[in-house]
Order: sequence, then structure tokens, then C-alpha cells
Amino acid sequence: MAHVSAAERRPQLIRAAIAVMSRDGVAAASTRAIAAELGIAQATVHYVYGAKDELYRAVIEQLTTDIAEQVRGIDIPTEPNFQATIGAYARQLWRTVVEQPHVHRLITELFVMGLRSPSLRPTVTDYQRQLDTVFEDAFRKAAAYTGTTLVRPVEEVARFFFAGLDGLILHRLARPDDMADERSLDQIVAATAALAEGRLPLSVV
Repeated sequence: MAHVSAAERRPQLIRAAIAVMSRDGVAAASTRAIAAELGIAQATVHYVYGAKDELYRAVIEQLTTDIAEQVRGIDIPTEPNFQATIGAYARQLWRTVVEQPHVHRLITELFVMGLRSPSLRPTVTDYQRQLDTVFEDAFRKAAAYTGTTLVRPVEEVARFFFAGLDGLILHRLARPDDMADERSLDQIVAATAALAEGRLPLSVV
């Protein structure tokens, strides 16, 4: 059998781990199960990644990269409308929730587990920070494309948007309702555009 370097094995192991975790849950993703998914010796998993948390970190990082690439790969609306443009970003991500709920269920499971793990918490924090940055960049581009002046800081707008979307994703995973979910998505987009453009009334406490 031809030798496969550790560098070649890493992406294979990550995808195998994602497959096992998505199908059977994070708790079931033992190194034995991941090795079996790929058809290799269990010792290979330990050789390439050492502790299991190292593989978990790699999985979280890969999922973060996948989501970021999907969001960045949108088709920009031809009409230069800020709300429609950020709506395109929202719908691009939402499509992955509808079509790949197992992936978002896995992200949620890893996120909660990571919050309780001192070794994984920095990776979870970085996941959140990276996705915030993705949407900050998206809103900057949308504003520039549509000639919109953002009244609120873009970091604040992205945080508001992503918090709403996160909540809707959890709701979708627990109790999907196509019509209600689409309506809620439109409301999140409209509220985000209103906040960004200074049309959302804010009370100061």
C-alpha cells in the first residue's frame, strides 16, 4: 500500500470526522469510528492529530471555512439595493441550513461542547469572530455597491444580524416551518437594513 503523508491525511480525516459526527453525533465520533469511516488503522488518526481535541479543532475550523466560502459566493443582485443585497447573503447561508441541516446541527453541538472545554473554547471564540468578520465585510461591500451610508458601526450591524440568524437556525433545527422561517428571515434582513440605515428606533437606557 502506498504511503500517505500526514499532510495528505489531515483533510481526509477532517472530512471523515465531519461525516461521522454529522451522521451519529459528536459523542459517537471516536478515533476508531473515524478510522473505520476512512478505512485506515486507528493508530493513523492518533499519529496525524494526536489528542482528539486537535481533530475537533480542525473540524470546527473547516466548518467555519466552508460557511465563509458559501456566504462569499453569492450572486450580487443587479439592482443596487442595500436590503436586497444583504438579503442575498442571508439567503445564501439559509440555503445551507435548509439543504444541510445535519451540518448546522453539528456546528451547534460542537459550539456548545466547545464552550465547556478549556482547550476548545478559543477555537469556538475564533469561529464566532471569523463569521462576524465575514458579515462585516459583506455589509461593507453591500454599502459600497449600493451607495448606502451606514449610520451604525458595521460591527454592530453584523452582530445584530448574526444573532438573529443564529436564533432562527436553532428554531429551524428544532421545529422547521418553511413559510414561517422564510418570513422570519425576511424580517431579520429588514430589521438589519433598518438598523444600518438609522431607521430602527433605538431607546437609550
